[in-house]
Amino acid sequence: MTVLTFGLVTVAGFFAGLVGYVTGIASLISYPALLAAGLSPVSANVTNTVAMVAVGAGSTAKAGAAVAGNSRSLILHLGCAALGGLGGAVLLLTTPAEVFDALVPILIALASASLLLQPKLRELAGNRTFPRLYPLATAVVALYGGYFGAGAGVMFLALILVCTSETIWRASVLKSVLTGVANLVAAAGFALFGPVHWLAAAAMGLGAFAGGWCGPAVVARLPPAGMRIGVALCGFGLAGYLAIG
Repeated sequence: MTVLTFGLVTVAGFFAGLVGYVTGIASLISYPALLAAGLSPVSANVTNTVAMVAVGAGSTAKAGAAVAGNSRSLILHLGCAALGGLGGAVLLLTTPAEVFDALVPILIALASASLLLQPKLRELAGNRTFPRLYPLATAVVALYGGYFGAGAGVMFLALILVCTSETIWRASVLKSVLTGVANLVAAAGFALFGPVHWLAAAAMGLGAFAGGWCGPAVVARLPPAGMRIGVALCGFGLAGYLAIG
């Protein structure tokens, strides 16, 4: 990897981290950037997972104290995210790549629809929370995140906003923390058994950390309804892109 390529991947990582924090679709920038840098699809996928750990690290370093109110609940959900991320890594390393290809656009589209309908879904639920469904669903989304990752942030954001009464700002921080944990556990497996391109991962991760650091301040200035709708539309766009591709 040349110095120029390293710099370009770092810049792509910054925008991936920022866009990923705000919209949950970091991989729409980071994955193609790694392919453009010359990595094979499998190597780009596992390298991207390793690098995207930095988004969660950056956002947690900036605004992590905001989600530490209920430590017992947070630990439970972090554990579910870790187990799901581990399962996703195992699936990626042991199953054919085509297994989830047909399901991925559908899952992202469903999550995006849930975001659009979130106020109505909360109203129909009587503003109740779902403490039993939430941890299980966290593990399932993390499983997907460890396997592929693109759109996992959209899924986590939809899950948190539908199953809890969190504000969109706190939900965004939680989404990044849970995604980061799932990626971290999956990355540990990829580091041992996957074709990680470490120089590319370092470049992408450096930029992604900076982007994740800037993310909470950006989200705090966005109107909640506009952000929710914007993320949902980005999710639909990603689902369509993956379905066509």
